[in-house]
Amino acid sequence: MKTVKLLAPLFAASMALACPQLAHAQSEWPFVSGEYVEVSGIEIEDGHGLDYANHLAGMWRKGQAFAMEQGWITGYEVLVNSFPRKGEPDVYLITRWTEWESPEEEEARAEAYRKHMAMTETQMQSASGERAEYRHLAGSMLLRSMTFRD
Repeated sequence: MKTVKLLAPLFAASMALACPQLAHAQSEWPFVSGEYVEVSGIEIEDGHGLDYANHLAGMWRKGQAFAMEQGWITGYEVLVNSFPRKGEPDVYLITRWTEWESPEEEEARAEAYRKHMAMTETQMQSASGERAEYRHLAGSMLLRSMTFRD
């Protein structure tokens, strides 16, 4: 009987090592990964707020709405920094989606997007270059939303 009492703690320790899922089930991570959220901070030169607002309400919105219709993204929005301090963006552009596309899907989406926008790659690059005279990307972040595991 003494041998059994001496071996019981050793057996329990070896079972804990052999069955890590038992310990894992008790300390499960409390979150589940959700959507990807891209946040781009945009600085706008003085006097060009309306120019950029018109771009966002026109071409940018048209492209984002198309991406939503296709199921490529789950949402988008524009946030304005009402009281930007020096060096802070004036506008934040937010886009949400759930999964990354494959390289083949990326190519197919780009082609569908160009067709929808009725623009060539050259025309889109030229338009972006024109906006670069008054708007600048201050930074970009890729975030991941987390929901509580219930």
